[in-house]
Amino acid sequence: MAKKSAGILPYRRRGDRVEVLLVHPGGPFWTRKDDRAWSIGKGEYEDGEDPFQAALREFLEETGHRPTGSFVELTPRKQPGGKLIRVWAVDDDWDLSGFVSNTFAMEWPRGSNTTRAFPEVDRVDWFDTVTAVAKIVPGQRGFIEELHERITGRRLGGAAPAGA
Repeated sequence: MAKKSAGILPYRRRGDRVEVLLVHPGGPFWTRKDDRAWSIGKGEYEDGEDPFQAALREFLEETGHRPTGSFVELTPRKQPGGKLIRVWAVDDDWDLSGFVSNTFAMEWPRGSNTTRAFPEVDRVDWFDTVTAVAKIVPGQRGFIEELHERITGRRLGGAAPAGA
């Protein structure tokens, strides 16, 4: 059975721009990575678990924030590795000063028999949608593109959708 994840994509409007909140994974493998390393705040859920409730739980664990507002489900997307991701967007202009992430433990450095704790997410930030598609892991770009088009009526880059 393929793994499944659910996440929350907060957004806000800044004049005619749309900005989205992305999370940067913590841990030693991601420390020096930036472009194509950021993600939607999300996590895996089990069969029988409500995906939306899992998305809220995972976002809270990764950021310390529980978004409020009217949530809109975006089109689910299968990632290159086969994982299915479901995402809900919400207009939630969150002040990032309250950011706090849960942690995970791993042996580091490898082979050292030393276990260290790392934050699951080491940074959160707002990005305009053009910058966000450069920052986010490639398999999640479609969520940002879809949200941008829903809010502005234009595809990223300014073109109107086909048939508009």
